[in-house]
Amino acid sequence: MSIYEELGLKVGLEVHRQLDTRRKLFCGCSASPSEGSGPRLRITRYLRETQSELGEVDQAARFESRRMRRIVYEFSPASSCLVELDEEPPHPLNEEAVRIALTVALMLKARPVDEVHVMRKIVIDGSNTSGFQRTCMVALGGELSVDGLRVPIQTITLEEDAARIVRSDADEVVYDLSRLGIPLIEVSTAPVLNSPSEVTRTAEAIGRALRATRGVKRGLGSVRQDLNISIKGSGLMEVKGVQELELIPRVVEYEVRRLRHLLILIEELRSRGVRPEAVESQPIVDLTGVFEGSSSRVIRRKIGEGGVVLGLRLPGFAGLLKGEGDVRLGRELSEYAKAWGGVEGIFHSDELPGYGIGEEEVRAVRETLGAGERDAFVLVAGREQKAREALEAVRSRAAQAVYQIPDETRAALADGTTCYMRPRPGSARMYPETDIPPFPVSRELIEEIERSLPPPLESVAASLMKRFGLSSQLAWEVIDSEMLEEFEEIVRLGVSPSVVASILTEGLKQLRREGAPVENLTPAHIRGYFALVSRGATAKESALPVLAELAKNPSLTAEEAVERLGLKAPPLEEVVAFIEELVGAVPQDERRSAAGRLMGELMKRYRGRVDGALLNKLLMERLGAQRP
Repeated sequence: MSIYEELGLKVGLEVHRQLDTRRKLFCGCSASPSEGSGPRLRITRYLRETQSELGEVDQAARFESRRMRRIVYEFSPASSCLVELDEEPPHPLNEEAVRIALTVALMLKARPVDEVHVMRKIVIDGSNTSGFQRTCMVALGGELSVDGLRVPIQTITLEEDAARIVRSDADEVVYDLSRLGIPLIEVSTAPVLNSPSEVTRTAEAIGRALRATRGVKRGLGSVRQDLNISIKGSGLMEVKGVQELELIPRVVEYEVRRLRHLLILIEELRSRGVRPEAVESQPIVDLTGVFEGSSSRVIRRKIGEGGVVLGLRLPGFAGLLKGEGDVRLGRELSEYAKAWGGVEGIFHSDELPGYGIGEEEVRAVRETLGAGERDAFVLVAGREQKAREALEAVRSRAAQAVYQIPDETRAALADGTTCYMRPRPGSARMYPETDIPPFPVSRELIEEIERSLPPPLESVAASLMKRFGLSSQLAWEVIDSEMLEEFEEIVRLGVSPSVVASILTEGLKQLRREGAPVENLTPAHIRGYFALVSRGATAKESALPVLAELAKNPSLTAEEAVERLGLKAPPLEEVVAFIEELVGAVPQDERRSAAGRLMGELMKRYRGRVDGALLNKLLMERLGAQRP
């Protein structure tokens, strides 16, 4: 039995993918907007929570409303209209998007609904100007076979993508509206996945099914995975925004370690006799006087800005906040303080003295708070209201640490860890959209889509192997790179299929590992580079440096990048003259054995500018021509 089975790991997967439609889901604006095009306009709003029809308020909406952040929307009339501004009712559902979603549903053996009804889902973090996201069920059920594992598909939905965050701080968040309203499909599995590898393979299989439709967008930001993770004894963690497939196993592994650590803390706190009400009853104390003249730069700065230092005693928590590595209770409490109070972070007793806070200050804090050796304490420096709200959140979460791991919505970070975002939403956030008529799904429409279902990617891979002589591994790498169209177009230029496939797959992966912003490369960049190779204007060996240069400077053309790097091929006459010069300098009887050395000289001079196979061909011709 694996460690994941022992812990009772269960993961449900939600794969979101932008659809490649001509217009947005509820208006006529382009679904492929150019951000920054046209005049840039701004509007400012504040969003508040509202009750459901049953008089309930969603806790996630209440959380966002308490933050009181100013929400600024930037937009261009070229990519957004009054629908995105919530100043005009939404238009009827985009039929093209519905057809693509139904195609996915039929490929996954799901049952399409008879009518597509749009719902409103309350979201007041600012990502939608209306305060809700429009979403609709397209199909139910279905299944996917992943290496012999049967994975049930629970739902397939169609929804509008959110606005893109430009920047954010405690007081203000700025969004760009160009992405708002782009059709987004969501495929959700049942929580039956029991290991990081199962989750990764399932996400890959769903991604392949979506790509097989040829109806989804490509590139960074067009796809993300949300993971619903739990182990025995924990709440449900909804981890949002895993964009890279390679990040999925790291996120799952991190969450398992984190939840396991928190369960161990529950047992330790219980064994120490700590009770939740003992934590909840602790007062928040003003400790600003203790830190007058403090050596801590952070505390001096906050007090200088008119802030205070507040403290909270955590009875029985001594030594439990530091944890190990990136899994520790102190980090959990800090994330709650940041999310609920908008502060920069916390100080806690397990890491003090330190950060400029000396032993005398620690003793004074303990004395003021009445904290004994078995107790821990937390400090927050900042504006009084925010510092107090931060410590109220810390107190509540510390009390929960005694008896439960609460349900949470968490964000995936680039290093594979996660951080707290907000409480998980409840059932009070969904209600019908009354401005959009239902979309009937007729038997005739289903039969029409069934007749035109795309071939499975297994057939596409077999075709690549047969037509271009690719290995099975390379064929699948081309498919998974999402550059199949570019591959076929470039090969028609006369470039070797295996060379093109290797550069588009392993080559770009290598550049990404080396830190090049590969996401900046456009199809025009790549086609332009290979057009130069096909004309002999540069050598295929220049691929990585030229593509790296284009990624760093996307305003360049491929020809300009080649020129800048000095990788433009010289005239053929110059190459031939140099070869003849090299060969002529070698005694006649030594020429046969000198071929390798001469080739080395040629590569040293022309590497990246002239194709190595061409150099070898020209050298062999000259060696043969000068034999007696």
